[in-house]
Parts: sequence; structure tokens; C-alpha cells
Amino acid sequence: MATQTQAGAHGAPGGAGPLLSVRGASKRFGAVQALSDVDFEVHSGEVVALVGDNGAGKSTLVKTISGVGPADHGEFVFDGQQVRIHSPADSASIGIATVYQDLALCDNLDVVANLYLGREAAHGPLLNEIEMEKESRRLLDSLAVRTLKSVRSEVGALSGGQRQTIAIARSMLGEPKMVILDEPTAALGVAQTEQVLNLVLRLKQNGLGVILISHNLADVFQVADRIVVLRLGRNAGHYAATADQRGAVVAAITGIADSPKEAHA
Repeated sequence: MATQTQAGAHGAPGGAGPLLSVRGASKRFGAVQALSDVDFEVHSGEVVALVGDNGAGKSTLVKTISGVGPADHGEFVFDGQQVRIHSPADSASIGIATVYQDLALCDNLDVVANLYLGREAAHGPLLNEIEMEKESRRLLDSLAVRTLKSVRSEVGALSGGQRQTIAIARSMLGEPKMVILDEPTAALGVAQTEQVLNLVLRLKQNGLGVILISHNLADVFQVADRIVVLRLGRNAGHYAATADQRGAVVAAITGIADSPKEAHA
């Protein structure tokens, strides 16, 4: 279970401090130093894009936050409390939800069954299908999802964008404060990508902190407030997601800039 202690210096819940603050995160796999003293933070109602080339450390950093691969060193503060995240259950218990690229959906089940998979509502010995369907509709409505004809449609028959929407909606059932989205628009068409990006903005409007991992800079600049670049397991720059920073972000990703210029919002 995640342990928590008061961390007043980093802000209190409801204050101006970040929702998530990571300081000095480091992770080693044998002889490979995957992360070296990485700093990262996200505020409520903010979309922060985490970008970098393959092997930059994006997935490793996300795993330290989601609990899949705990950091060797570093300070993690969430909602004003210093926390230790040792497992995915720890991460979920403090209000962090993660939607991985593979989505982990069951194609042979309908939307309702996928949303409640592993957390089914029961009425005595029977499943409470009416309650689950009602809550599924309410949840999708709260996220302004309008493309599903029926919550009883089989997930295997849905488009890529609709499937991504279901995976994101499922993460909302635990009422998290922050959502991590791993390449949510990968392999999607133009219309489906737009659908998912609108959902990302909806999460922001609902006051959640959002971490967006993506290789698509067009998507990043469309929805992100800030961009954090990692290179070779280290911070390579923090940028405002404005058009004039595109060149600087690319330079930081590729290593063209010896000392990437930081531009804070």
C-alpha cells in the first residue's frame, strides 16, 4: 500500500502547488541507467506531454509513477502528500489511472462488460446489469462521448478511436485525479485521432491532471499545455506548448541543441 506523509513545502491539496511532483527520479536496470535525476510535475486541469526519442526514458518514468517499475531513488509528492509507489495498486489507491497502448480490452464483451471488468456491480448472487448500464451511460455522457450507438455493442466491432475512448472511460470509474495516456492516438485515422484528442481536452476541463506520452508532435501541440522532453534518461527541456517552441522541442529530442533553452508557460 502506498505510504503518505505531509509535504507542505510542495503545496497542499487544493492549493497552487502541482498535483504530482517528481524530483530526482532514478532507475537502473543492471548496467543500464534508464533514468538519471529526472524532475517532472503536473498540475490539476493541465495536460503535460512527455516526449522523446525511443530509449529516452519516457516509459520508464511512467512506470515509476504507475507503480509497474518503482524508482530506485527520487521524491514523489501527490496532492500535497509525499508518497511511495511500489505497485500499480499503490498508484491507483492515491488517484492515478493509467491507460496503456494495448488498451487491455476484451473484444468479445460489450462496452458495459469492458467498463466493469473486474469490478462488476452485484445484486446478491447476480450481476446488477441495469445499474452497470445506467452508470456506463452516465460516465460516457460526462466525457461527452457521442459516437457510440449502444453501450451493448461488442468492443471488437468498434473503431480504433471508440476502443480508445472505452479504455479511457474505464479508467474514470475509480474517480482518479490524474490520468496517464500512453500513445493514445497511435495507429488511428484523422477522424479517430480528433475524437481522442477532444476526450483528452475533456479530461482537462473536468479538472484532471493528464500525462500524454506521444511521438506525434502535431497531437502534442494541439492539446498540451506544457511539454517535457527526455533524452537518454535525463531532462532535456521544459517548454510551453506554443507554436514558436516547436523547433526548440525537436532540437531537444534529437540532441541538436547542446543546452536546450527552457521556456516556461
